[in-house]
Amino acid sequence: MADSSISVRIAPSVGSLDGAQWDALAGGNPFMRHAFLTALEDSGSLGPGTGWQSVPLVIEDHAGRLLAALPAYLKGHSQGEFVFDHAWADAYERAGGDYYPKLQIAAPFTPATGPRILAEDENYALALLHAAERLCERQPLSSAHATFIEEGQRSLFEKAGWLSRRDIQFHWRNRDYADFEGFLADLTSRKRKDLRKERSRAVEGITVRHLTGAEIEERHWDAFWIFYQDTGARKWGSPYLTREAFSLLGERMGEQLLLVMAFDGDVPIAGALNFIGPDALYGRYWGCVEDRRFLHFELCYYQAIDAAISRGLGRVEAGAQGGHKLARGYEPVETASAHYIRDPGFRRAVADFLQREREGISIDRVFLDERTPFRKS
Repeated sequence: MADSSISVRIAPSVGSLDGAQWDALAGGNPFMRHAFLTALEDSGSLGPGTGWQSVPLVIEDHAGRLLAALPAYLKGHSQGEFVFDHAWADAYERAGGDYYPKLQIAAPFTPATGPRILAEDENYALALLHAAERLCERQPLSSAHATFIEEGQRSLFEKAGWLSRRDIQFHWRNRDYADFEGFLADLTSRKRKDLRKERSRAVEGITVRHLTGAEIEERHWDAFWIFYQDTGARKWGSPYLTREAFSLLGERMGEQLLLVMAFDGDVPIAGALNFIGPDALYGRYWGCVEDRRFLHFELCYYQAIDAAISRGLGRVEAGAQGGHKLARGYEPVETASAHYIRDPGFRRAVADFLQREREGISIDRVFLDERTPFRKS
C-alpha cells in the first residue's frame, strides 16, 4: 500500500486480535463478532483436524490498531460452507490440479448474509482482497471464496475482479406486522387456514419457551446438544460444532442468542437456536428427540416470526435450502458469493459455468416469486 504507516499481515487467529477493535469493524452482525469466531476457535470446532485453519488478514496502523480485516480460513475440504463447489474441485483435480487447500472468507458453518470485509473505510477493501490473492499465489492455493456477502459489499468484490455467483434462500420479511395474525392477514385464505392448523397441531400437549442470555443454562445446552447431534448425523455425517462451542457462545454472546425449546412436561424434546442481529433473526440449528408432526415448522419458522415481530426485526433468515419454507411465508431472495480463481484456464471455465448458472437462478426466482402464499394485489 502507498501509506507506509499501514501494514497488511496474516494473524494467527481471530483470538489473537483485540476484541473491541474487531467488533468496532464488524458492526452488529452476530456471526462476525469476535465472541462468535473465537468460540469456534477455542472450542476446537475450528483448528487442527477440522480442515478449517484460521488465517485472518488484517490491516493495522503503525501503532498496531486494527483498521480492516478479512475473516479468512485455509480449507482442506468444502464442508460447512453451503455454497457448493464440489464439482469445481472434481473438475480441477481431474485436469491435474490441486483444488485444496483453498481460502474461505466466511462465517464458518453459517449460511447467513453479513459483511465479509470488516473495515472502517471501504478504501481498505481492495488492499485486503489483493492480499488474499497474493496469499493464494504464494501458498499456493487454488482459489479464494467469499460466501453469503451482504448486498452492500458485493460491488467491492466485483471491483476487485472476483467472479460473482448467485443462489436462492428463503427469508421472511416483516411488513410492520403487529403480531402473527397481522402476517396471516396478508396470506390467501387457504394458506391462513393451513398455517393455523399446523400451529395448533404442533403444540398439542407441549410447552414452548423462549430462552435468552442467562436464562439458557447448561442443562438446556446439554439437551440441545443431543438435538443438534441427531440433526447433524442425518444431514452431513457429523456435527460441525463441539459441545463446548455452545457453552462458550452462551457465555460470550448470550444476549444475541434465542433458544426456542419445546417441553413435554419438564422434559425438553426439541429446540431451535437463533442468533439475534440488529435487524434480523437468524435461524441456525434445530433438532429433536421425538418426531412430532409440524413441530419443526413451529419451532424454526413460526416461533421465529413471533420473535422477530416482538423485537421489531425486519426479517428472519432461516438458513440454507428448504423450498418448504415458501408455503410458510418465507420469500425467495438472492444470496451472493465471490470467487478468485488463480489458474486462468480454470477461471474461464468457472466463469462460463457461472453465467449459465445465473440464467437458471433467474428463472427459478421468477417461478418461486409467483408461488408465494401472499394475496395478490
